[in-house]
Amino acid sequence: MGEPILVGREGAVLVLSNNNPAARNALTPEFYAALPQALAQAEADPSIGAVVLTGVGGHFCAGGDLHRLALRRAMTPAERRVNLEGLHDLIRALQNCSKPVIAAVEGAAAGAGLSIALACDMLVVARNAAFSVAYVKVGLTPDGGATAFLAEFVSRQVLTQLCLTGERISGERLHALGAVNALTEPGDALPAAITLATRIAAGPQRAMARIKTLCRQASRTTLEQQLELEANHMVVSMGDDEAAEGIAAFFEKRPADFNGLRITDQ
Repeated sequence: MGEPILVGREGAVLVLSNNNPAARNALTPEFYAALPQALAQAEADPSIGAVVLTGVGGHFCAGGDLHRLALRRAMTPAERRVNLEGLHDLIRALQNCSKPVIAAVEGAAAGAGLSIALACDMLVVARNAAFSVAYVKVGLTPDGGATAFLAEFVSRQVLTQLCLTGERISGERLHALGAVNALTEPGDALPAAITLATRIAAGPQRAMARIKTLCRQASRTTLEQQLELEANHMVVSMGDDEAAEGIAAFFEKRPADFNGLRITDQ
């Protein structure tokens, strides 16, 4: 296998492609290290407004490599935990990235692949994509935040069914459940995701970073906590030069131009 991630640019959009097509983009230690590093580079580059995450060769990610998982049975519990934290650090990096991250999903998104897709801010999914939480089929339990992310849009009963059966979930069903932003025909998920990301990337980066935080926390806080968080972000945003440009553009009846306001300390 070559580089674990292929890195490309489409204007202000950074495109990151899981590059293990021979194994349907199953996860590797190299990928665990490379994705957070690529996201950190996106954070530091003010010319990048959004990120698209996808897979090479027709599949998003088939999850963990069972050959590697079998080897971990010989490890101590502490050693297994260290290996698992590689995945969980990757999930944290996706959630904590201030730039919007859009998953473009074709083919399989299974196990930790499902977790990675749902950890992104938005999903553009081919109709024939297949998601699953199939850990139970090999005597394992979900990881990577799968149960937390699924619980944001399905009932406990549906979550339990999906995890206990490991059944496939089509892109169309996930769209009906509210987890998918756009459905495409097979082969069109990546260009559609880039189009969406390009539109978003033109927005005010600091305000969008705050919005991402608000959206991420909305289902995890009480109303009072969320009101406090919204108030704090609004107070800061009111004094930002992005708001000055946006309000001036509104009164001057012209499109707002946030490109000159890009900074690295989001």
